[in-house]
Amino acid sequence: MEEPTPIGSSPEAPNPPEVPPPTPPPPPASNTAKLAAGALLALVVVAGLYYINRFWIAPAVRAQSKGNADHPLAPAFSLTDITGKPLALSDFHGKVVVLDFWATWCGPCQLEIPGFIDLQKRYAAQGFTMIGISMDDSSDPVVEYYKDHQMNYPVALGNDRLAELFGVNQGYPTTFVIGRDSRIYAKHVGAYDPAVFETEIKELLAANESGAPKDFQQAGQLFPDEKVELGNPAAIDSEVPGIDLTKLTADQKEAYKKILSGKQCNCGCNRNLLECRRVDRSCGTSRKLAQDELDAMLKVKAPDATAK
Repeated sequence: MEEPTPIGSSPEAPNPPEVPPPTPPPPPASNTAKLAAGALLALVVVAGLYYINRFWIAPAVRAQSKGNADHPLAPAFSLTDITGKPLALSDFHGKVVVLDFWATWCGPCQLEIPGFIDLQKRYAAQGFTMIGISMDDSSDPVVEYYKDHQMNYPVALGNDRLAELFGVNQGYPTTFVIGRDSRIYAKHVGAYDPAVFETEIKELLAANESGAPKDFQQAGQLFPDEKVELGNPAAIDSEVPGIDLTKLTADQKEAYKKILSGKQCNCGCNRNLLECRRVDRSCGTSRKLAQDELDAMLKVKAPDATAK
């Protein structure tokens, strides 16, 4: 017979379950891990810069591409530079000239200018000069930029006519390399490494004033839009800007202008074709429509001229 449990006493309590100790926090990253992460980040940055330079700034490469076999004479021009001095391209005959169409608001243009300043310093005494043609709307920002960056070569304010004469229609910067014989040997659209220009400058400086360099090769990569195609002065200076009217008689020109005056341009300018051409010579819509009207007039004219 079991003895009764005394009042106030209790059976032996079981042992509480074991609680695992808390997991310690992970140790701080070692210096090696930090260095590895930094190296990876550096690789990403370098790769990004590589692709920016590869696809935004055309690279200077050792393998050269041949330039155009025909090197046209650079169109003559006379301007006044931003210091008030006359600037005529003919004054530089016998020198190698790099002619840069640029603007102060153009980021890639600004990237090239320090290199141009350096080229002017190093090669001016050998018969080289830089010339900058700013396509800004006014001279004020150009003068300020010129002073702030201590540009050491002549700069003048350009205009649409001059850009059209040189066939500049792909944006800025567009840069031409001109030999001692005043012929254009290379055209570069977009920002380039200074080494590209230096290679071409040195090759052209080696030629004498009256002769052309033998087997000139344009440095860097040669792109289709870098073919030298100058504007047609007859079309640029036409009564209808951009349209060559030399095949029309005086009476036919008047009739043609009357046709354009009676047709609306559909570029959204709310002007007739003649007004649009005269106000905005860069408008591709009015240029095409005006050229179509001229072609139609010439097709009508041709049978009449041969009919008997």
